[in-house]
Amino acid sequence: MLSLSDILAVIGDPIVQTGVLAVIGAVVARFLLRQHPTRRLIGQIVFFAALTALVLYHGIVPYQPGPPNAPTLQRVFVGLAKVVWWTSAAWSLISIVRVFLILERQPREGRLLQDLVVGIIYVSAVLSVIAYVFDAPVGTLIATSGVFAIILGLAMQSTLSDVFSGIALNLSRPYGIGDWLVLGNGIEGRVVETNWRATHLLSGANDLIIVPNSDLAKARLTNLSSPERSHGVSLKVRFRPTTMPSAMAEVMRSVLLSSDTILPTPAPGVSVTGLDAGAVELELSFRVADMATTGKAKSEIYDLIHRHAKAAGLFLSPPADAAGAGSAAATVEDAAVHHRSTPQRLLDAITLFDSLTEDEKEALAATMTRRTFRSGETMVEQGIVLTSLMIVRTGVATVTRKEHGSSTELRRLAPGDFFGEGGLLTGDGEPGTIRALTLVVVYKITQEGLAPLMRDRPAIAEELGALLARRTATERYRLEQGLGHAAASTPSLVARIRHLFEI
Repeated sequence: MLSLSDILAVIGDPIVQTGVLAVIGAVVARFLLRQHPTRRLIGQIVFFAALTALVLYHGIVPYQPGPPNAPTLQRVFVGLAKVVWWTSAAWSLISIVRVFLILERQPREGRLLQDLVVGIIYVSAVLSVIAYVFDAPVGTLIATSGVFAIILGLAMQSTLSDVFSGIALNLSRPYGIGDWLVLGNGIEGRVVETNWRATHLLSGANDLIIVPNSDLAKARLTNLSSPERSHGVSLKVRFRPTTMPSAMAEVMRSVLLSSDTILPTPAPGVSVTGLDAGAVELELSFRVADMATTGKAKSEIYDLIHRHAKAAGLFLSPPADAAGAGSAAATVEDAAVHHRSTPQRLLDAITLFDSLTEDEKEALAATMTRRTFRSGETMVEQGIVLTSLMIVRTGVATVTRKEHGSSTELRRLAPGDFFGEGGLLTGDGEPGTIRALTLVVVYKITQEGLAPLMRDRPAIAEELGALLARRTATERYRLEQGLGHAAASTPSLVARIRHLFEI
């Protein structure tokens, strides 16, 4: 059994003290504080300072060669203490690099500069151990390894070019993770990852494109997400010169005003870019929040152009290089449009009534009445139960819901949109206040006018129920909170509609 003096001798042994302190520092800093970089840095610095004081107290100088005449066992233990000290020094420096070496306080995915500095620290620590522990001539070793480095560099020329190009791109920061790039060779996509060798782009078709950093450093690229994420878009449209260009421009401004996808600021614009005997050419310019929403925004604007143009009596003109083509068809279209009444043309524009015959549309159109709202006028207050289906003929309106002291815009109404179906079909109040943004003309379909049609066409009840369920789900999603009750399913809404109209 060990005596007290033996235990004290073991505890006082410098090698034992150094080993115990190194183990405690490694466990605390590398494992217990692994998820806390700043705390780990403080812990490593504290343990490194304690380790330095301990080895110096026992006469071990880590940055000087050991005594050549010392016994072999002593040189081994002193060498181990120096290796532990240099390892702890390297870890402390690496923690400082990981915490503080962040360009513009925004870490990049690849952390190329950090990795480069960490690699230099590890190499320096290894060379220091070779010099001060094994007493080897580091200068001769570096000179000898230089020959192998030249041979290796020639063999890895392409890879090294990618690595150093990655470092240069990391320092200059022409793009960041999430930016949308367009290269000079036509390749485009969103940056999803950058590493030592390549940059990964995700194309609009959801394909992964890997571009070597050396190619990217030499390429002419356009960053569509810089200096800000919003992206400008412009569209051109040609109308036959049936009215003044200023009136056409006003209609196109209503198109932009009724969009839910484009940004309201900076304000979108419309300009007349061409005029000849065959057409008036207009350009619509606007911004979207991100490059990824460009396709969605264009689709919405094209749809709104068609709806507003049809409501305003404007007709698209053929392209400039196809002038004269389709003039006969346009004449027939003019005659057909002017032959039908405004309510009939409005019913033609709504897919909900596509299954109706011409006689049924004519009968329903005869029951419709017209109403006009001035710009800024409140059309319907939130919670009001409407007993008529209101179809927008011309103009733009906004639907805004007030809840918990805040207002949220649910959607905007354009020609062909309708509201009031909740009150007409299920007795529910309007989900939000509807306010006219421009002069708005609506046509009303009353319950009495719709009831005979619903009995003759029961399928309309199912279409209205599905539409009402989709609209409720969309409004709940935009609000990010429930409307105070669970959204009704399509079958339950259809059952309520059938009961109300006694179908």
